[in-house]
Amino acid sequence: MSIDVNNESGTDIDEQAILDVARYAVARMRIHPLSELSVIVVDAEAMEQLHIQWMDLPGPTDVMSFPMDELRPPAKDDEEPPQGLLGDIVLCPEVAAKQGAEAPTGHSMDEELQLLTVHGVLHLLGYDHEEPDEKAEMFGLQAAIIDGWRAERGLTGPSPAPTVT
Repeated sequence: MSIDVNNESGTDIDEQAILDVARYAVARMRIHPLSELSVIVVDAEAMEQLHIQWMDLPGPTDVMSFPMDELRPPAKDDEEPPQGLLGDIVLCPEVAAKQGAEAPTGHSMDEELQLLTVHGVLHLLGYDHEEPDEKAEMFGLQAAIIDGWRAERGLTGPSPAPTVT
């Protein structure tokens, strides 16, 4: 899996953790190992411009996903996943820091960025949270991926609660 993390935000973030959690999420969702993903980290001003341009909504947001080849997890265990460009995930550490601090369990900006990375991967794979049943499925997968990744790394304590609504 080719994953690029490009930090254009000017904020010090744990780029390796973002890379690791993205790689874990993509593998867990059984996406072809030769597929490509890009993660771009931007400041609030750049995120606001993207949010207005693509969603026609004011203010910066936490994460945006831009799918390319519309890859999907294989429907069957023995099905070969297609190779391609998964797409781009754009993260905003300023929004992540605020959300992490306001979360019920309270967690760091880096933990929030890890959660948002998984959230972005799931959006690239076609998952959404507009309807209650979609939200339950997506957030359940998101929690399972984060919990699995944290367990693999030997991280203790509660996993970050979803802050994306």
